[in-house]
Order: sequence, then C-alpha cells, then structure tokens
Amino acid sequence: MSVEVDFYELLEVERTADDAALKSAYRKLAMKYHPDRNPGCGESEAKFKAVNAAYECLKDPQKRAAYDRFGHAAFQNGGPGGGGGFEGAGFGDIGDIFESIFGSAFGGGGGGRQQARRGADLRYDLEIGLDEAFHGKTIEIEIEVAQTCDPCGGSGAEPGTGARRCTMCGGHGKVRAQQGFFMVERTCPTCHGRGEVIEKPCRSCHGEGRVDKPQKLEVAVPAGVDNGTRIRVPGKGEAGPNGAPAGDLYIFVHLRRHAVFDRDGSTLITRVPISFTTAALGGEIAIPGLDGKKHEIGIPAGIQSGKQLRKRGAGMPALNGRGVGDLVIEIVVETPTKLTARQKELLRELQGTETGEECPQSKGFFERLKDAWEGLTE
Repeated sequence: MSVEVDFYELLEVERTADDAALKSAYRKLAMKYHPDRNPGCGESEAKFKAVNAAYECLKDPQKRAAYDRFGHAAFQNGGPGGGGGFEGAGFGDIGDIFESIFGSAFGGGGGGRQQARRGADLRYDLEIGLDEAFHGKTIEIEIEVAQTCDPCGGSGAEPGTGARRCTMCGGHGKVRAQQGFFMVERTCPTCHGRGEVIEKPCRSCHGEGRVDKPQKLEVAVPAGVDNGTRIRVPGKGEAGPNGAPAGDLYIFVHLRRHAVFDRDGSTLITRVPISFTTAALGGEIAIPGLDGKKHEIGIPAGIQSGKQLRKRGAGMPALNGRGVGDLVIEIVVETPTKLTARQKELLRELQGTETGEECPQSKGFFERLKDAWEGLTE
C-alpha cells in the first residue's frame, strides 16, 4: 500500500492552523528549500515543490475541507474531493513529488519500473601464512559463482530475440488498484517489476541472464594484512539477473599460526629461552626475521625471565606502507635439568660463595617473609 506524507506535517503546523499560520509556515519552508538557496540540490528542490503543493491545497477552503475528510484520496482518480486538485499548481501527480523526496515507499504516483536488481555480494575465506602476510603476494583462487550468460549476453532472451513491453503494467513494473479511499500499488505479477517480458527465454540460462560456473581470479594480497582484513574485489560477485550489475567479492584473510612468532598488530613477538649462565653473565642471540635478515640482540647481564627486549623496525609492515613495527623478544630463563658431575661440582662451588647479595629479589622476599613470620609469633 502506498504511503503519503500528511500536508500538515509537511508544513509543520497543527491541523487547526488558521490561514495566517499556514502562510507563515509556507513562507518559512519555501525560503528554506528554495532552489536559489540550494543550487544543484535535488532533494531541496523536491521538498520545495512538495511544500508548494501542500500549501496550494490547504490555502483553498474547499480543497482543505476535502483533504481533512478524505486525505490524499480526495484528489486521486476523481475521488471524493474531486478535481485532480494540484494540476493548477503545475505539479501533475503529487505522488511523483513525494516519491522524488522519500523514495518508492511514498507517493506511489510515478509507477516507474523497478531498477535492475544488483547481483549478490560474495564472501571468500582465504588462509595464508604469516610470511605471506609479511611480504604480500598474488594468489589465484577459484569460486563457483553466477556469471553473465554468454549466449544471450545477460539479456535472458534467446539469441536473435528480445523483450517486449509488459502489457499488464504498460512497462511501468507496477499495477495499481482502487480500494475504497485507498490506492493499492504492487509489483506487476507478469513482469515482476521489470516492465518487460521475455517471449522466448534463453535455453542456456532459462531467462535468468546468468549461469553458475567456476571463476578463477588473481587476488593481490597486500603486505601487512592481518586476521580479519577484508579485501574487496569490485564486480566479481554474482552477476545480476537479466544483465543487471554484478555484486562484489569480499575476501576475508585468516593467518595460520607461525612456529616462532606471534603477532600483535604490527609487532612480532617471540619467546626465547636462554641458559641461566647467559642470563647471569649476559651475551648475545641472533633471531632470523621474516624479512630474511639476522637480528642480533644483546642480552644484558642479570636479565630475568619475562623481561622483553625490543628490536625497532624488525616487525610486520603496516598496511598501505605506513611504517614497520617492532620485534619483541621475551626472555625465558631455563633451569638446566641434565647436568654432568663436573657441572654439578662447579655449581656447588658457586653456591658456597653466595652471600645473598647476588639475587636482590630473593633477599628482599625472604626478609619480608621473616618479618611476617616474626609478627605471627609475637
């Protein structure tokens, strides 16, 4: 059912507004939406025309009385208000005005055919490795998708034939029927809103203008993509019916877990175990990066487990060339589990030389523990 905007709401006045209030409201809105004040704005021009049409009706006592009683039905198809109402204002069918402002859900006067329905968008989930995400690459994929029918070129008609204008709706794509004071408008059941009827459907696509078949595509995966990155490939979704535009293909990227690195945005993170002697004395480790370079990291003497060291510019590239992240090395001090007799002997000698000052965290903890224990025994 077509829906029409109330004239009083359009003019922003109460239904009890007198002539002076109507005139004042009209002047205010006409000035607001006048084309001279809004050059090139189609919406403002349409609203300007609608405001004029509403005022033309309500300023006339007879037309206003008919409108108050029957609404828009008073001026449709010679209805109870009589007389077509708005032709004098030069606007033809008032429905055209409302449809130009609010779309096909309003007005219903234009009765134009439906626009060609665009093909559906498609989703493709692509799994790649972290190294591929680092460097970027071109990947070939294959998908089953509705594509334009070659024999008919997407028209849906058998080659050598064509479509004719629908006689049911006269090519408008919609049919209308009067029910009391209401005008009911619905999609034409014969042409389904297209305004045309195919007399001899294509045997390949059965009149759809598209057929399902595999499609191979080369997709450029840019360097720096992350989990959930969406790559849009315009026009590679489903073809629209009867030659309508195709939808888009959206590729969602998923990264496989890497054996060495975790990722947090453009930061690469790896956990590196070191011996307790290296942790005590310091040293150096070399990490092979995804960039193909060997990154040497200095280990400061006395480093503790959980400490993070950072190598600037050795992480993941950001999308669109917006810099490079860092490589973060998280240290894990590993306690030896397999010692030779000589190693144990050396460790006992080391243990015998300890004064407690070598490990300040341990010393502080046991002092606090001692204080807490003495407090309990008092």
